[in-house]
Amino acid sequence: MPRNTRPRQQATPRARARQAVRAPPALVSSAHLVSPRSQQLSEFEFGLILASNAFMRWVVRCMAAAGLKDLTPLEVLLLHHVNHRAREKKLADICFMINIEDTHVVAYALKKLVALGLLHSERRGKEALFSTTDRGREFISRYREVREACLVSALPADGSDNARLGELAAFLRALSGMYDQAARAAASL
Repeated sequence: MPRNTRPRQQATPRARARQAVRAPPALVSSAHLVSPRSQQLSEFEFGLILASNAFMRWVVRCMAAAGLKDLTPLEVLLLHHVNHRAREKKLADICFMINIEDTHVVAYALKKLVALGLLHSERRGKEALFSTTDRGREFISRYREVREACLVSALPADGSDNARLGELAAFLRALSGMYDQAARAAASL
């Protein structure tokens, strides 16, 4: 004997509309900033906050594991950038490349790296040129070893994530341009 042979009731149009509107809750840090035009932008910004903080923590701890404790994230990034392509670099070029407007913050960090013997500073006219010392390159080499062991080894060995990482990198660079443009617009208000 069948238990319940009554036909199921069809959902009313109002019930269907409520179900259609009900989207999964957004993972955001500031719900008051979620725009009806792009909830995803707020979700992206929250992800960026998490990734940025994790990355900053990573570079400091990786450098500490390489033997250099008490560096700030900016100092670690500057050490790597000055070492990039083994070319001397000017303060303005360094700031431009890593997208920092406040040259005083970068100049202070560079002075600290020079005082630690990791960078060399040489004056040419009015410009100071920075380069990596042998000591700085030793720590960078150790940093690379730690990075390979702790971070790169977590990627799939077949390289299957590499294309996606490249796409994400390009997307982040494009978004940095969008945020820079928005910052300039906001500064003019």
